[in-house]
Amino acid sequence: MTDRPRRLRRTASLRELAAETHIAAEELIQPHFVIGDETRTEPIAALPGISRMGLDPLLAQVESDLEHGVRHTLLFAVTDAKDATGSAGVLAASPAHRACTALAKQFGDDLTIIADVCLCTYTDHGHCGILRDGKVANDESLPHLARQAVSLAEAGADVIAPSDMMDGRVRAIREALDTAGFGDRAILSYAAKYASSFYGPFREAADSAPKNEGPKDRKGYQMDYRNRGEAVREALLDIAEGADMVMVKPALAYLDVISDVKAAVDRPVAAYLVSGEYAAVELMAREGLARREDLAREHMFAVKRAGADMLITYHARDALAGGWL
Repeated sequence: MTDRPRRLRRTASLRELAAETHIAAEELIQPHFVIGDETRTEPIAALPGISRMGLDPLLAQVESDLEHGVRHTLLFAVTDAKDATGSAGVLAASPAHRACTALAKQFGDDLTIIADVCLCTYTDHGHCGILRDGKVANDESLPHLARQAVSLAEAGADVIAPSDMMDGRVRAIREALDTAGFGDRAILSYAAKYASSFYGPFREAADSAPKNEGPKDRKGYQMDYRNRGEAVREALLDIAEGADMVMVKPALAYLDVISDVKAAVDRPVAAYLVSGEYAAVELMAREGLARREDLAREHMFAVKRAGADMLITYHARDALAGGWL
């Protein structure tokens, strides 16, 4: 027998030498939930180890993250200021806007500030667009999303990340940013965002689930998980409209989609290991069914192996601080 694959598995150092897939610290993005109370930290029961944070604890956490090599952050606002049109999403006093300003002032170019753009956290009905006659009105929502994007760029965001899944929103945001003098701000579009059950813990964390008004779910605008080719169509449309990077979300149940999108586009591809995927790791580890770091590491390498250039994961901080990679 001349061909023995096990030769390169014999020792840990040999396995490292022959490994086909690697993850660098620069490829990890850590999400944060930001609240208005400057000094408060609120642990999120559905996401063990993750908290909603006011500005003071957020700044301290990001400083610690930077020391461990986490240089990119994705911000989500959590607020009680809600109305039918999500008007608080453009206010400089809103939590995400204040966080962008504070982070940019303290860390400058050492930190990439990515700001989520969506109406759901700011609307009293919890949908990602404006409701009209009980339905999510696509075109009517676009100016609201564009104004929110510009306001976050004004606050200091480096990257605008629209997650709403309205048709044409990337073009509307790109044109609005350019008109406002923010032609240098990048767009990371949630190009293939599926209507997934894995978002449950996030919606609790951000208080952004659909309420009693309008459709009971988001299947009318987020993608159908039975569809694969449509993801490539969505990514190519977003790039044509001005997206600099595209995202697939969730990640683990959509490795085929990540691979397809990566093969089809000439832009960086992000994948989001979402709250339910994080919670599954934490639950298995808590029950003693597997080691936490082994589960998280396997997840991250699977997503990277599928073709993702960057990983958004709640485990980013612990992966680098704990030397999991």
